[in-house]
Amino acid sequence: MRQDPFEAMLHRHRGLLFSLCRRYSRQGLEVDDLLQEATLALWRDRERLLSLTVIQQAALTWKIARNVMIDCLRKMKETEALPEGYEEADEDHSLLRELHERIAMLDEPDRSIVRLQLEGYNYEEIGERVGMTEKNVSVRLVRIKEKLRKSMVI
Repeated sequence: MRQDPFEAMLHRHRGLLFSLCRRYSRQGLEVDDLLQEATLALWRDRERLLSLTVIQQAALTWKIARNVMIDCLRKMKETEALPEGYEEADEDHSLLRELHERIAMLDEPDRSIVRLQLEGYNYEEIGERVGMTEKNVSVRLVRIKEKLRKSMVI
């Protein structure tokens, strides 16, 4: 059974969405609520999102979800000030840029494995390209993601 393209896109960018939700969650707003609002906004713009490359999808997903979360914060009755030092222009791409910098610093074949996954290849296809088994690719990706997650703790 083939997965819906929109669901596949959401699955591919789930880490990005959860990261944003955790970053913008405030008292009264749960991560699940923010994720639901962001997913709804992405659904409304799904045709444009699905016409883009994976990297472009990530950037637009970030922008749409971030704007939704800021709107949710503004609508709260007891609003909180945005974090000190918050600058909207820098916020748009700073984490995404940092992630790409950290990916570029990975050793081979880790860097290739991550880039192939970002381009939408499945584990079997990645394994064929880098000379690994599908299971080995899966294990390596888990370890790479954990390494990236730890290095980007804010």
